[in-house]
Amino acid sequence: MDFCNCFGFIRKSKQQSAKFGINNNLSQELLLDEDIEDEGGSYDGEVTNISSGDDGEVQIHANRSEDILKLRAQSDMICRQFPVKETHKVVRTEDENGNKMINEYVREYRIGAGSYGKVVLYRSSVDGKHYAIKVFHKSHLLKLRVAPSETAMTDVLREVLIMKMLEHPNIVNLIEVIDDPESDHFYMVLEYVEGKWVCEGTGPLCRLGEETARRYVRDIVSGLTYLHAHNIVHGDIKPDNLLVTRHGTVKIGDFSVSQAFEDDNDELRRSPGTPVFTAPECCLGLTYHGKAADTWAVGVTLYCMILGEYPFLGDTLQDTYDKIVNNPLVLPDSLNMQLKNLLEGLLCKDPKLRLTLGDVAKHSWVIGDYGPIPEYLCCCKRKSLERRDLDRSNILA
Repeated sequence: MDFCNCFGFIRKSKQQSAKFGINNNLSQELLLDEDIEDEGGSYDGEVTNISSGDDGEVQIHANRSEDILKLRAQSDMICRQFPVKETHKVVRTEDENGNKMINEYVREYRIGAGSYGKVVLYRSSVDGKHYAIKVFHKSHLLKLRVAPSETAMTDVLREVLIMKMLEHPNIVNLIEVIDDPESDHFYMVLEYVEGKWVCEGTGPLCRLGEETARRYVRDIVSGLTYLHAHNIVHGDIKPDNLLVTRHGTVKIGDFSVSQAFEDDNDELRRSPGTPVFTAPECCLGLTYHGKAADTWAVGVTLYCMILGEYPFLGDTLQDTYDKIVNNPLVLPDSLNMQLKNLLEGLLCKDPKLRLTLGDVAKHSWVIGDYGPIPEYLCCCKRKSLERRDLDRSNILA
């Protein structure tokens, strides 16, 4: 498994991979979703599996997802205290030290790259804070086709629409979008998550201790529960997309394959996520429920945290899918019984019997000595409570 830095997992060398028993052919790299052009890790991972499923149906759903998001924005159903800043002018200058600037942001260095663009660390000359800026070329996005009638630009714009809706302590925050009609560049200014995911295990595998894994899982469940409550399926939960601050708080990032739903009907047909984190029902090419698939991915992520390897991994894509669907889950006898019970519930192949996020939040291993995961009172709920109190006041008046 990859060692990691504050921008996700650092890609291991081929020599390290041989230690882990991992075959370094192209199929394996696609299974593990490694970015060949990565420089020091990807901030929140771009490369995903987009090869399976019915493209026509996916395009229809993608359009519906965007329509839902636009309708929410028009109806002021944005769950944020402050809206994302939108800037339509790019001014390129240099500071007194000759460092390149984009508007108020001073370039420091490149921190990652994905299939759609690069991620660069900038410092604001206004507030002095660091920001991770995703830089895209619009011409490249429009040429890169991800479905018969859909380009990468569709994915990026949908990601922006989703992130404009969200505000949660366990989700990476979108600060500003810079889109100048006269420029080919498109920028997403994100909060900079500067901490590290520290490997605590010994030997060649990257593992976390139970207490650290417990804290991380609590944060993941809190952020993902918030997403699902707002009828958003992430679609690509994995360690690379889970950033950790210097204080040890996990934040979910990369919404490039996420989808929004009008209600609780979260049916999807194609799995856009990373193969080794794909749920069994997604491997079969049938309609499945996105929230249950997200929960399976949490289980795979927890398995990786504790054991430092993937629960189901083959030499090819088909072999991996076969193992996910057919192979039994194997856990060490020495594993904590509560943790073993949680992993078995999360990695239950039948989505109807799989633990829900609500079940996970109440699980004894997750609670530990911390108690129940605190309920987050988001802006939507606060607005709803305020409207309810106002209606009561009007009735009493």
